[in-house]
Amino acid sequence: MVLVTGATGLVGSHLVLHLLENDEAVRAIYRNSESIQKTKSLFRLYQKDHLFDKIDWVLADINEVPTLAAAFKNIAFVYHCAGLISLDPADEKHLRKTNIEGTANIVNFCLDFEIKKLCYVSSIAALGDLKPNEVLITEATEWNPEIEHSDYAISKYGAEMEIWRGQQEGLAIVIVNPGVILGPGFWKTGSGAIFSKVNQGLHFYTKGATGFIAINDVVKIMVQLMKSTFQGERFIAVAETIPFDKLLVKIAEALNVTPPTSYAKPWMTALAWKIDWLSSVVFQTKRSLSKHWAQSLHKTNHCTNQKVKTVLNFTFENIANTIMATAAFYPKRK
Repeated sequence: MVLVTGATGLVGSHLVLHLLENDEAVRAIYRNSESIQKTKSLFRLYQKDHLFDKIDWVLADINEVPTLAAAFKNIAFVYHCAGLISLDPADEKHLRKTNIEGTANIVNFCLDFEIKKLCYVSSIAALGDLKPNEVLITEATEWNPEIEHSDYAISKYGAEMEIWRGQQEGLAIVIVNPGVILGPGFWKTGSGAIFSKVNQGLHFYTKGATGFIAINDVVKIMVQLMKSTFQGERFIAVAETIPFDKLLVKIAEALNVTPPTSYAKPWMTALAWKIDWLSSVVFQTKRSLSKHWAQSLHKTNHCTNQKVKTVLNFTFENIANTIMATAAFYPKRK
């Protein structure tokens, strides 16, 4: 049987669906009944309701060790998709607790229960930093602790250190580092929130760029790596590097709405994050734009996907097609 953590999120729910479609026995962790409804809604979105009842749900939390023992009974393989994504600096402790300590708990249980293989979903945010003479980020690019990183990136990097510790202690592991994942069903978080903002009338764009990938490609890569003989390695999962302004135009076209028309210059996003900070202090609200995130909107990072293309003979889905397919599921198209 396969265990999936984070089965109520974008990656985990799509992974569970894919595994069930291929006749895998799946156990999934959930923290409360409301979170399960997210996965159920996704299955309904794809008209796969009949598969939802095949999930063996276990009430557990990766940060509550006593709850995990029942989840690991009779499990052979583990996909660790659970994690926290936040741009709010106030969530630093929560990020470390969930992404680092939670991952350490999963690794420890994998070792105790002699799990055959663990696949961890990391992020390109946890990859290394380019040196002055380098242009492409690869799986071997070294992390530079002297360079400023976001709290999220640090937490994912720390989580990877726990995965590598597990390998040193005898656990077979693979790490997947996806770019921004595009897919339907979760319109208030992650890339889904971008679709929602564009649909509601986003006015500003920036000219940075990063790597994007379709959710179905992420899931396929994870499963193929889990079933392969590869272990003790990480794999970048990025289909294309796309400028943010072009991405927003493609999303607007797919949703049949007006695309952003005003360029937000670096000084404007710098002012925006400071206003956002002041607002959070005065009104005690969560931050929506950090200093690091504001700066990243103007940066371009090129990550090579050559390794996964070569070892798996993998062909990535065209991102323009991914955007169109995702938009087709958007609930309030104009």
